[in-house]
Amino acid sequence: MSRTTQAFITHRVLKWARKRRDITEAAVAKRLGTSPGRVRSWEAEDGEAHPTLRQAQNIAGILNVPLGYLFLSEPPSLTTELPDLRTVSGNPVQNPSPELLDQLYDVLRKQSWYREYRESQIVEPLPFVARFSIDDTPEAIARDIAASLGIDDEMRRQSVSWQAFLTAFVRKAEAAGVLVFRSGIVESNTHRPLSVDEFRGFAIADDLAPAVFINAQDAKVAQTFTLAHELTHLWIGESGVSNPNYAIRADEQPNQIDRLCDKVATEVLVPEADFLKRWSDSADTDSKIRTLSAHYRVSRFVVLRRAYETGEIGQAEFQVFYDEFLDDYHEPSGEGGNFYNLFLARNSSTLTRTLLNAAAEGQIAQLDAARLLNVRVETLQKARKELFGGA
Repeated sequence: MSRTTQAFITHRVLKWARKRRDITEAAVAKRLGTSPGRVRSWEAEDGEAHPTLRQAQNIAGILNVPLGYLFLSEPPSLTTELPDLRTVSGNPVQNPSPELLDQLYDVLRKQSWYREYRESQIVEPLPFVARFSIDDTPEAIARDIAASLGIDDEMRRQSVSWQAFLTAFVRKAEAAGVLVFRSGIVESNTHRPLSVDEFRGFAIADDLAPAVFINAQDAKVAQTFTLAHELTHLWIGESGVSNPNYAIRADEQPNQIDRLCDKVATEVLVPEADFLKRWSDSADTDSKIRTLSAHYRVSRFVVLRRAYETGEIGQAEFQVFYDEFLDDYHEPSGEGGNFYNLFLARNSSTLTRTLLNAAAEGQIAQLDAARLLNVRVETLQKARKELFGGA
C-alpha cells in the first residue's frame, strides 16, 4: 500500500466508533471487502497499519460517524446536550444510543439554523415559552395551552377522527411557532429505526425557536398524548429528553417534570371536569371509552388514561385495555406513505417551508439547505415545486 494513500486515523477512536455501533470486526470487514484481521490491525494500539482514505470514508459511513471523528486523538465525549429526564426504576438511563444522539443532533442543527433565521428577522420572543413553572397547577397550564392553540370543541367538531385531530393539533402547534418533528428513523435513513423503548420524544424550550420531536416508532394512538406532553415542556421552560411510562399513572412517574407534563397532557386532551360529567355508570367500560373517544376526537388510548387517572377504572382493567389499544394503528412512518407528507413530518413543516424559501431567495446555499433537510439538491428543488408550485 502506498504511504500517501493511508488515512492516519486514531486506532482507539476506530475501536470506540465500532463498539458504539455494536458492530463486530467481521461485519465491518465484510462491508469493506477485507479481512477481520485487517480491521483488527487498524484498531491495534501499538500497530502501524491504517486504512486507505477511501476505506476510512466507507468506515465512517458504516459506523455512522463524521469522518473527522476518526482522526481525533481521543474518542469524543457525546452527551444528549439536553437534560436527560429518562429513568428506569427512578434512576437515570445511561449511554444513549447512537440513534438517539444522532437524531437529537440533527434536530438541534435544524433548530439552531431556524433560531438564527428568526433573529435575522428581528422577531419578538414567543410569549408562551416558560410562561409557567413546575410549581403551577396542571389545570392552569392546560387551560393556557388549549387557549393558545385553539384546542376546543370547535376544533374537535372539525376533526372527523382522532387521526385528523392529531394532524390539526400539529398544525396548530406549528402555527403558534413550534417546530414539530415526527419521525421513526434517524434523519432519512430507513436502516436506522429509533427505539420507543429508549425515548418517546424531546423538547427544546427556546423562546425564539421552540421545538418538539415525537418518536413515530410509538403507536400512533399515543402520539397525540406525547405531543401534548412535549408541548408542556415548552410552556414550563424545561427542555429535555423524555420517556414517560404510559402504563402507569402520572403520579407514579419517577421524574417530577414528567409527572406534571403527563397531567397537563391529559387535561388538555380530555378535561377532567367535563370527562366526569360524561362518564356514565350505565354502560360498560368499552362502550364508554368508544363514546368519549368519538366526542373528544382522541384515540381510545387517551380516554383510557383519563379514566385510569380519575380512578374510574382500576389497574387490572386498565392493563387489559392498554395492551389492546396500543396494538391499534401502529404506523411508525409518521404521516403515511406519501413522500412529501413524510418529508414535512420529519423536518417540521414550518422549518421545511422556511428553508425552501430561503434557498430560493439566496439566503442559504441550496446544498446547505439540502443537507439540513437530509436530501439531495434535486429533491430539494422538486419539493419546492410540489409544495409551492411553479418552476
